[in-house]
Amino acid sequence: MGFYNPLDEKLEQIEDRLDDMLLMLKDKQRTNPEQVFFDNQEFLQIMNISKRTAQYWRDSGQIGYCQIGHKIYYRLSDILALLDKNFKTPVQ
Repeated sequence: MGFYNPLDEKLEQIEDRLDDMLLMLKDKQRTNPEQVFFDNQEFLQIMNISKRTAQYWRDSGQIGYCQIGHKIYYRLSDILALLDKNFKTPVQ
């Protein structure tokens, strides 16, 4: 008989959310990157950054975005371009 551990339940919930995000990303990547948009919350989760960092990247022109009202969206192609621009090749 095992002990009930609330931490195990929380970890399982986190794992389920990560699985859902992975499925969402895989589904979005099947289409044209120019036509795939992520909202700000998705962008924060994908990049594992704070709202302030995303704001700084937008203000400094490091990432392209679209704002409609209070909602902010990022193209998958712009996210990939940001990553490519900052990619450092390994030294062999």
